[in-house]
Amino acid sequence: MKKQLIVLSAPSGAGKTTIAREILARHPADVMFSVSATTRAQRPQERDGIDYYFVTREKFEELISTEALIEHEKIFGNYYGTPKSEIERAQQMSKRLLFDIDVKGGISIRNKFPNESLLIFIAPPDMPTLETRLRDRKTESAETIQRRLERAQMEMGMAGQYDHIVVNDNLNSAITEVESLIFS
Repeated sequence: MKKQLIVLSAPSGAGKTTIAREILARHPADVMFSVSATTRAQRPQERDGIDYYFVTREKFEELISTEALIEHEKIFGNYYGTPKSEIERAQQMSKRLLFDIDVKGGISIRNKFPNESLLIFIAPPDMPTLETRLRDRKTESAETIQRRLERAQMEMGMAGQYDHIVVNDNLNSAITEVESLIFS
């Protein structure tokens, strides 16, 4: 049986969002994106309700207190979490749900839905490559990059709790490998 909840997790800069977008583009009839809620500021290219649900801290805390989230995490001072309504939306559309979330969120989903979840960790080839990718994005300060690299160490340490680890040293190969894990 194909797992209905597909989780992609990775350190920032490892390529999980790029891989997720390609899987969604290749399989629109079968898979849909799980839109997370966040309190972080919306970036210029992002669309509310498509990339994230951008909410206030107060609204997010209300989602926590009413148990409207499957999982949630506070990362670098901002909340991120998955509304339960995303699973319902996927079920109504008869699609599998693809999550692009942090490792702790992925493990939370596994704990709540052990038989329905497939966890795939996207790893960078090495830490110097990850640092280069983060710097080349030119979207964050040196301090933020350093925090992301420190967090990456923790995330890499949790990769073994995932069903599969895909090393993204070649994007096309990584996409093909993830696609094979999901659809084989």
